[in-house]
Amino acid sequence: MKTDELQEKKKIDLEPFYQALEDDPKLLEEALEILLGMVNFEPKSVKKLALIIKEDSRNLYNEIAELSKSNQDKGSAPSCCSGH
Repeated sequence: MKTDELQEKKKIDLEPFYQALEDDPKLLEEALEILLGMVNFEPKSVKKLALIIKEDSRNLYNEIAELSKSNQDKGSAPSCCSGH
C-alpha cells in the first residue's frame, strides 16, 4: 500500500506547467534559457540536445542553420561594411 502511495506522489502532473509555457512566451523564453544554461555545463548533454533538435525539431534546426549561415556571411564581409 505504501509503495502505491509513494508512486502516486512521484507522479507529477506537468500539464499546468506546459500550459503556462504555452500561454506566456516570456516564461517559455526564461525556461529555455535555464535549460540551455544547465545543458551548457555538460558536454555530452549539448550533443544529445543538438541531436534531438536535428531529429525531432526540424523547423528549429533549420532556423539555427539559417542563423549560423547568416552569421558566417557577416563574418566574411570587411569590417567596414559588416552589418550595413
